[in-house]
Amino acid sequence: MTATVTPLLRDPRAQFGLTVTDLMGEDLSTALVLAEISARYFGEALRRHPERVVNVGIREQLLVNVGAGLALTGMRPIVHTFGTFLVERAFEQVKLGFGHQGVGGVLVGGGGSFDASTSGRTHQAQGDIALMDTLPDVVIHAPGTAAETDEVLRRAVADDGLHYVRIVEQTNTESFAGPGLHVVRRGSGGTVVALGPVLDEVLAATAGRDVTVLYAYAVRPFDAATFRAVLTSPEVVLVEPWLAGTSSRVVADALPDVPHRLLALGTRRLELRHYGTPAQHQRAHGLDAAGIRRSLDAFLDA
Repeated sequence: MTATVTPLLRDPRAQFGLTVTDLMGEDLSTALVLAEISARYFGEALRRHPERVVNVGIREQLLVNVGAGLALTGMRPIVHTFGTFLVERAFEQVKLGFGHQGVGGVLVGGGGSFDASTSGRTHQAQGDIALMDTLPDVVIHAPGTAAETDEVLRRAVADDGLHYVRIVEQTNTESFAGPGLHVVRRGSGGTVVALGPVLDEVLAATAGRDVTVLYAYAVRPFDAATFRAVLTSPEVVLVEPWLAGTSSRVVADALPDVPHRLLALGTRRLELRHYGTPAQHQRAHGLDAAGIRRSLDAFLDA
């Protein structure tokens, strides 16, 4: 079938709906499994392909099991709900249904760490990347724009392994093509690695500092080759909008023979018991530009 050229939107979540609808028309082995969440984005997919769109209702463990069952039949399932329900609530099903059975699929988690902060702690998935990273050979993406979301989904659906795609409302200004680390700025006073939609905050926080800034929306596998090639000093700052330290392991693995200091920034291990806006939660975790700058200055000037 002729591939559809998807018009790019500004909202990654709406782009997710549009791209998946196109992909379902291009590949008859692609199926979509939902748990009510984001169903409004898939009205056209349901109209065109009712036999390949399954809405199981608010039953997240069943959601994952249905997706894994489709994968076992040779289908390429796209399985979606909030990340906190898809990964944290149904992780046993992900681990056994996909990981243990050795089948692939595309798991798409929405909401992230802060998007649904006004819905309370139940809707905040700060540990989803860390949990998914315990599975063997999983490919993890955190696109920072709608264009990156489109590229990631097309690549993930075309592959045959297990992918996790984290789609959130927070976006970067600039899009980058390709899964590796991208050199955004070069400097000699340290290397700052921004993963996912935190690049704008990192660029604002590093303004005026002589540091290298690297960016990737490909979280796993980590581009160790580029990281080693670009590193100019032993000071490394890692910024990721989920649990702090999640990617510290891959940084250490990339530098087994290089003495270095690492500052890992992300969501902190504290329980915020106020609803608040996403921006307020981001600020409380020190992930706004001012918070990153304070941490960066204290680390690099020590």
